[in-house]
Amino acid sequence: MNKSDSERLAAVLENLGYQKTNDEKSADLIAIVACSVRQSAVNRIYGLLNQKSKIKGQNDKLKCKIILTGCLMPKDEKVLRNRVDLIINIKDMGKLPQLLGIKNYELRIKDYLNIKAKYSNSFSAYIPISTGCDNYCSYCVVPYVRGPETSRPAEEIINEVKCLIKKGYKEITLVGQNVNSYHGKIKNQKSKVKMTNQKSKIINFPELLKMIDNLPGNFWLRFISSHPKDLSDDLIKVMARGQKICPYLHLPVQSGDDQILKSMNRHYTAAHYKTLIKKIRSKFARIRKDICISTDIIVGFPGETKKQFNNTANLMKRVNFDMAYIAEYSPRPGTAAAKLKDNVPHQEKERRRKLLTEILKKSALKNNKKYLGKTVEVLIEESRIMNNESRMFFGKTKTYKNVKVHNSKFIIHNSDLVGQFVKVKITKAADFGLKGVSFK
Repeated sequence: MNKSDSERLAAVLENLGYQKTNDEKSADLIAIVACSVRQSAVNRIYGLLNQKSKIKGQNDKLKCKIILTGCLMPKDEKVLRNRVDLIINIKDMGKLPQLLGIKNYELRIKDYLNIKAKYSNSFSAYIPISTGCDNYCSYCVVPYVRGPETSRPAEEIINEVKCLIKKGYKEITLVGQNVNSYHGKIKNQKSKVKMTNQKSKIINFPELLKMIDNLPGNFWLRFISSHPKDLSDDLIKVMARGQKICPYLHLPVQSGDDQILKSMNRHYTAAHYKTLIKKIRSKFARIRKDICISTDIIVGFPGETKKQFNNTANLMKRVNFDMAYIAEYSPRPGTAAAKLKDNVPHQEKERRRKLLTEILKKSALKNNKKYLGKTVEVLIEESRIMNNESRMFFGKTKTYKNVKVHNSKFIIHNSDLVGQFVKVKITKAADFGLKGVSFK
């Protein structure tokens, strides 16, 4: 979402006559798009602004303006207000001309999500389908910084997808704080999809996915992020039957203990989560063979005992995740959890994180070994010249596996494979990645 916001802001600035520069010292304007999900992201803003202050102090002629937008907590906004020239709500991009002092220029923007983005990538794009969140997980600031959940009209999303397909984009990712709860209006879109509510013409997320999956073109369709309480049987069915929908699901569990989940305000149990995983894998086994699943986990949540942590460890062993993003809990001011006593010592949090990482390494390696000897399709994302001056390519499979690719014919120069689908025979499997040979 942060990247998607940045691309829309870049489009607005370009529309106002600005051009992108890689030379910060000559810039007239620097726009920082904040993320407040973790304190570390906010700390990077403080560090960046300290750096800019030093540069300004060394050059009296430097009159660069600094804009701060994105997700910001009120306490951070208050502290940073005197260190930047302008703080603007991400939803208020239409006010930029006036706030920047650009006269006789009006931006008619009713909804910033509908701004035609200045995509930073020529083959992979993020498309926001909603913004905000209504869940109020006790550790999370998103509802406070982005407001209540608002779904983008389906036709706007579909039109943006069509435009990207026409331009040859290979990977399209739908983004939202909770895509599963999407409910968007649709007016004149001709579709064989049966609407949730024919009178109001509201479609849900599985219906939106099906409509995009039915569009002609050679592309992959992904989405992030999902909430277990809103992941329906219909969504599982649509994913399993989809031709372009990638067999990959990021489904944050956060904890494997029911009491901790309740304290987190997650509205599901560990048993419900495990049943969901079983249902997903069973459906895919019957239709598409396999699916890769990743998750988010927080260790050391206030009050988490060793026994409760062990419940999370046991869930990880049972589910066999392909990837897990494991974070040590840190209080976020303004959230419900910040009122709880942060009583798990840092060293214990670190120990728990490392233990889960070891469990993850075993399950990830076991899952990755299934690819050995198989030929899979890989979307090449970048190329690099290695120390031995050979060129290596890096990309991802449809199941979101990182792959390091060597081209066997030595006839591809520069970065000709970047942005293309290539067939790769997997020759090596590691914990968090694969290696293979391309014969294109």
